[in-house]
Amino acid sequence: MNLPKLLADKGILSPDDRKAVEADLAKGGSIAGALSAHGVSMKDALAVAGEAYGIPARTLGDPPADEKAFPYVPLDSAEHYGFAPLGVVDGALEIGLVDPDNLEALDALQFISTRIGMPYKIFLISKADFERVLEAYQNLSGEVSTALTEYEKSVAPGAADGAKPASGAAPVESALKEDAPVTKIVSTLLRYAVDGGASDIHIEPSTTKTRVRFRTDGDLHTSLTLPAKVHDAVVARIKILSQLRLDEKRKPQDGRFSATFNARHIDFRVSTFPTEFGEKVVMRILDQSSAMVTLKTLGLDGANYAAIGDLIKNPYGIILIAGPTGSGKSTTLYAMLSELDRETQNVVSLEDPVEYQIPGVSQSQVRPEIGYTFANGLRSILRQDPDVIMVGEIRDKETAALAVQASLTGHLVFSTIHTNSAAGAIPRLVDMGVDPFLIAPTLLAVVGQRLVRKLCDGAGKPFPIDGGLKVLLDKEFADLPEVYRKKLPPFTSFYHATPTPECADGTHGRTGVFEILRMSKKLEDVLLKDPVEERVYAVAREEGLLTMREDAILKALAGAIPFEEVNTLGGELFPEVTAAD
Repeated sequence: MNLPKLLADKGILSPDDRKAVEADLAKGGSIAGALSAHGVSMKDALAVAGEAYGIPARTLGDPPADEKAFPYVPLDSAEHYGFAPLGVVDGALEIGLVDPDNLEALDALQFISTRIGMPYKIFLISKADFERVLEAYQNLSGEVSTALTEYEKSVAPGAADGAKPASGAAPVESALKEDAPVTKIVSTLLRYAVDGGASDIHIEPSTTKTRVRFRTDGDLHTSLTLPAKVHDAVVARIKILSQLRLDEKRKPQDGRFSATFNARHIDFRVSTFPTEFGEKVVMRILDQSSAMVTLKTLGLDGANYAAIGDLIKNPYGIILIAGPTGSGKSTTLYAMLSELDRETQNVVSLEDPVEYQIPGVSQSQVRPEIGYTFANGLRSILRQDPDVIMVGEIRDKETAALAVQASLTGHLVFSTIHTNSAAGAIPRLVDMGVDPFLIAPTLLAVVGQRLVRKLCDGAGKPFPIDGGLKVLLDKEFADLPEVYRKKLPPFTSFYHATPTPECADGTHGRTGVFEILRMSKKLEDVLLKDPVEERVYAVAREEGLLTMREDAILKALAGAIPFEEVNTLGGELFPEVTAAD
């Protein structure tokens, strides 16, 4: 948008004034200052431009935007296309746009609107106001910006304290002990991640900058960018906190540290990973104050809740939680342990690492680097007179065989396994080398699970189930025996996520969706004759198994999760149904 030309065409600037304004801009002056010098306010100039383009103009106040709208537009997109979210009003995302002639920006806005399922309204804003919104994006209320300025001074050549520029490991590491700005940057990142309910922090280097992303409710969002030259100092500070080797940058390292924020004890699990541009750091956030989850709060309800309650009352046997990394398996194990009578039972766990402390449970962290593995630890546990054993993960034949032997000798064993479905856990055990005739009498059940977003209270917009959608739902449950189909709730309406003042996208937090495969006589026969996933699933389905996707459908019918989450489980089940329907 050539604002001086537009104002000259409208007769607001004379030809001479236009040349003078353009000359000021060529010298690096601001458009607002140049126009003001010739009697035109930026507000009036925007109003004229807005009228010409058919876009309402807006002058931003302080703060320039509502931070709750930021998650809708990635920071990289805002910087690249020159638009930024200003707020959510009446269910529409308000966008501030700098250049209405930028057709790529308009296409990108249309794509973002379709992806988030929300209409948008454009306002013309000044370049200065746009940069103020970006500053709110990037600087976490200005705290990191201030710390970066302090850091620049502390490492500038000729600084009063004689500090040298950070080049290589040794100068950074020697200066870091007293480097308060870097300490402030790291502590600010941690505090904002904890306060924002993030589960992970990703610190990712590139040639020109370091991107910091927070994972919130399962999705990563860019929260901050840092200059590339500060990256080594930030990583070194995190390594010091985690007691990792500062001089080792060629291979990954793992560590952990703890901190207290507003009387909340938080553990950070740290992983470094060498990349082309430096070490990437990922920190898992473990909030001890939210550790004592229950089976109810996990999202288990109805028949699934009753089934788990019955299973953990068994005196012996194996219960496996199946799912990929990040699906909440460990949290489910903790919830099951919290339901046990830890006063009269000896409950022991082997974990990698110990994420949360549970009163009454003897928890031990395996250390493979010194030979203390799940298998070795399990042998030792069996000499500790346990009643219930939790093994963090079954990864190999030896651990699986020992878990089976523990079950056969009268112990209740909880563990996890990496498979995509509950039915897939049985052939996975067979592939590990566990004899099917040992799995049949010891395996009580496999619980498959995933995490999906939850609807905020009052954030769901109902839409009726009819026509093609009703046909698709009937087809989904067609192979479920009639006796179980009768127990399903009526297919009346689903809910789309809609924004509220409290929830920018209508969702907050996550809940689990589950499928529970319980061992039966028919399944034992399949195990002994043909233990492949398709046969296991077919028999379990005959006995009423509801899949994770179907559990999500039932939760969507109840208004607990948005209908869009159903499509995240097993592909696009209902691809033609969108938030615009």
